[in-house]
Amino acid sequence: MNDEQRSFVEEFGLAFERLTLPRMAGRVLGWLMISSTPHQSIDELAEALVASRASISTMTRLLIQIGIIERISLPGVRHDFFRIRHGAVQHLLRQRVKEVTVFRRLAERGLEIQGDKATPTRQWLEEMYDIYTFLERELPALLERWEQERGNRHLQPVRKGSRS
Repeated sequence: MNDEQRSFVEEFGLAFERLTLPRMAGRVLGWLMISSTPHQSIDELAEALVASRASISTMTRLLIQIGIIERISLPGVRHDFFRIRHGAVQHLLRQRVKEVTVFRRLAERGLEIQGDKATPTRQWLEEMYDIYTFLERELPALLERWEQERGNRHLQPVRKGSRS
């Protein structure tokens, strides 16, 4: 792994950590994204990331559980490999929509519990309810528009500096 790759992998790990996920899970995903091969074994991941096999095993299980990577086997090879799951980003966004629904329902329930009482927290619950209702309505439509746009455009190779 060169310095630029190492930096990317570490930035990815830190971004995961900000999302309250393990930094090592982000590092695994970051490496899978830029690796020259589409799949990696636990040993390859451990070597590239200078991590223990146990840590890599735990993190790959987590990434499988949240739907980002998948385990694959290759004919004639006795160990498994891991690769980024097709549609992983869309899957994650759909999971976020479900989480938005959970919080909208909680806000709604909190408002029901309070009834018509004018409490100091009512405004906060109303704001929470309003924003999660908005997101619950708009996020699926936004994701659908993105999928249509992505399906209609021909994929072009990304040139350095062409995306922000």
